[in-house]
Amino acid sequence: MPIPDSEFILNRDGSVYHLNLLPDHISETILTVGDPDRVALVSQHFDSIETQINKREFVTHVGYYKGKRIAVVSTGIGTDNIDIVLNELDALVNIDFVTREPRPVEERITLRIIRVGTSGALQPDIPLGAHLVTEHAVGLDALMQFYPLVETGLEVEVGAGIQKALQLDYRPYCVRGHDLIREQIGAGMLTGNTLTCPGFYGPQGRVLRLDLRQPDLIKQFQNFRYESAEGEFRLTNFEMETAGYYGLGRMLGHEVVSLNAIVANRATGEFATNAEQTVNDLIAKTLDRV
Repeated sequence: MPIPDSEFILNRDGSVYHLNLLPDHISETILTVGDPDRVALVSQHFDSIETQINKREFVTHVGYYKGKRIAVVSTGIGTDNIDIVLNELDALVNIDFVTREPRPVEERITLRIIRVGTSGALQPDIPLGAHLVTEHAVGLDALMQFYPLVETGLEVEVGAGIQKALQLDYRPYCVRGHDLIREQIGAGMLTGNTLTCPGFYGPQGRVLRLDLRQPDLIKQFQNFRYESAEGEFRLTNFEMETAGYYGLGRMLGHEVVSLNAIVANRATGEFATNAEQTVNDLIAKTLDRV
């Protein structure tokens, strides 16, 4: 049955609503960045660029790097934007734009989506300038309240443990990323468990003029531990998108990995003076591995 116009919205030129892309515009390997200005920092390494499309905060460049076709897309900030980006990227390859119907299972395409972004460390042993690949992501946001995410026993237990530690009214979700792409793209990087926060200030324990409901929020993040047969689980870093990527990636059947350039350490109170270089080094490293 065709998906109604109000659910699968296309622009007048037939492109998908927010990203403004047609199916021919996208590649199966996609790097995503939060900042629209960072798209050019990736595509400057391309041998050639065939497509450049801008709409709102969503900027897309598609080109070739060492003979491989790659797209780089900016997402903006937060899991609400990740909901838009991942659903529309999936639609570009797995929904027929003419019939408006999902493609049969045997014809569906698996995308390789690599987030390259900045993050703050929660633990003192994670140095500024490090590159960290996310194994598990924990979402403090509400995005997965609206999707049938299936979590493993460990993931449910970790979420319940964080709910108890933070005295929350809801259970955060926890998702392990795709092992194969993490091992390939993240080889030699620090491996950690990333906390995805629904804001930059209060949800990350920052105080400007408003007090926090939990004044010791950062310490609660830092001190959380969960022991299982797989070993000790701790939160290593936080940002604002990764859990959304991992949850949607699992349900849609895509290989997704989050790479984090550590530009701040909340345990030591430091902020990198060379943050852009840390990001640029991660971009170059990622391109050579895709």
